[in-house]
Amino acid sequence: MIEGYSVRQLTQQSNHSRDKLYYIIDQSLKEDPPDTACNLEKHRYLIFDGTFLHRPKSMVVLMDATSNQIFNGRYGVSENSENQLTGFFEPLKAKGLNPTSCTVDGSPQPIKVIKKIWPDITIQRCLVHIQRQGLVWCRRYPKTAYARQLKKIFLRVTCIKTKEELDKFLKLVIQWERRYGQDIGQKPGKGWVFSDIKKARSMLLKALPDMFHYLDDPAISYTTNGLESYFSRLKSHYRQHRGLSKNKLENYFKWYLFYKPK
Repeated sequence: MIEGYSVRQLTQQSNHSRDKLYYIIDQSLKEDPPDTACNLEKHRYLIFDGTFLHRPKSMVVLMDATSNQIFNGRYGVSENSENQLTGFFEPLKAKGLNPTSCTVDGSPQPIKVIKKIWPDITIQRCLVHIQRQGLVWCRRYPKTAYARQLKKIFLRVTCIKTKEELDKFLKLVIQWERRYGQDIGQKPGKGWVFSDIKKARSMLLKALPDMFHYLDDPAISYTTNGLESYFSRLKSHYRQHRGLSKNKLENYFKWYLFYKPK
């Protein structure tokens, strides 16, 4: 199988033999796709995320939030490596990338590196990641009043579309923090359930300053879902090519991003 087509289908459509097709693919993977770096200035609103293809190997990708088009990515870069991320972003800045905002998940290293390279950038936290993790830590059926109230707060995270709704949300957070949160933050952990509530509280409070920038600028994406959907398709295609040698894998992903930017 090659990108959804069987070898028989490809040989029939191309009039090439099986061996000829594999030769063409093999030769293509020895070359890089055309460089599109000259257009980097136009990408102002970004979505950034990474994914594991097979541990420990991963890749990172940048998507334009306004067009939902992939314009850069690299295989073999880890979201948790400051050096690798710096090596990914700095050449893009040198070629003209100067974004207004970047939407990211909660991984600390990308945020640190992006802010270091572009100090004036607006970082938007992915609300879906915050909600998903918060609900996991609160449990499906929380047994305590503070956990039930905190779960209700997380359920509202992705529903805020106006400043008025934001004000109501922040009031709920302040009320919960005054009634439960401050006390919870001062208490030592009492088992893994209580520890998870402490982590949920900490995550929410730290994320709040970067959760709602999209209300001021609608071009900012409040989720990285577009990239997660792209990764799902990429992995499905990649499973058909797991026999590729290590020296061809990087170019395979370069060509994939080039031919399938959406």
